[in-house]
Amino acid sequence: MYVLIAPGLLFFVVFRYLPLLGNIAAWQDYSPFLGFRRSPWVGWANFAQIFSDPELLNALRNTLLLSGLQIVFAFPAPLALALLLNSVISVRVRRWIQTVVYLPHFIGWVIVVSIWNQMLGPTGVLNHVLKLFGLKAADIIGNPDSFAVLVTAQVIWKEVGWGTIIFLAAMLAIPQELYESAALDRAGPWRRIWHVTLPGIASVIILLLILRLGSVLSVGFEQILLQQPAVGADAAQTLDTFVYFRGINGGDWGLATAAGLVKGLVGTVLVLGANRAAKKLGGEGVF
Repeated sequence: MYVLIAPGLLFFVVFRYLPLLGNIAAWQDYSPFLGFRRSPWVGWANFAQIFSDPELLNALRNTLLLSGLQIVFAFPAPLALALLLNSVISVRVRRWIQTVVYLPHFIGWVIVVSIWNQMLGPTGVLNHVLKLFGLKAADIIGNPDSFAVLVTAQVIWKEVGWGTIIFLAAMLAIPQELYESAALDRAGPWRRIWHVTLPGIASVIILLLILRLGSVLSVGFEQILLQQPAVGADAAQTLDTFVYFRGINGGDWGLATAAGLVKGLVGTVLVLGANRAAKKLGGEGVF
């Protein structure tokens, strides 16, 4: 049995835990040419710079805005779709809808962004339709003011179908006797959802919400990076892109590592806090 466990354990040690040692660069003016041993130590200077760097503060503000929108709108979207599909009587119709909404999950972000550009870009389908009716063209893709809404809509479109899998699986575990008893008590569809379905999958909702809070400072690196040239850094600079541009392109490895480390610590604190709050409210939590 231990031989079977060894490859998986070795994977986590090599690719998950050993790279954590690289976080030492957060306390150094790190240079790849000098290495960790000869790079000068700067103490907490990189962390102090995080809270005074206007570019990083802008990235933090954008990240929190995008993450907040995704938690408010993108997180409950799969739940709403799962409740809708669960109420569809026809199995054939339900499977057809599931297949259609699952497909975008298997498309990479490069293709997704290209599709949205073809639909909503300056030369996209929307503007062709507007011109046909003599209306003014709209550049939704390149508008910084609508960028946060656009990113959230893309996340919902791509992942809403995939997210319904877990909720639908949880709904299947609810005893049918509860629905039959509710029907005998003349409970309508909405009351059955409120008093039977939602309480039956409450633990799953809390679990997924806790896990989502752990990545509250990660809002999709590739998706943002691909669209940043169209709207500019003021609207599309997030913590992930900041770490990439400042650390990889700019060579400021120490500051970028410190920002990434703070992001991970904030996510850990949020997960622990949400897990504790869930237990205090009577839930099971994650651990």
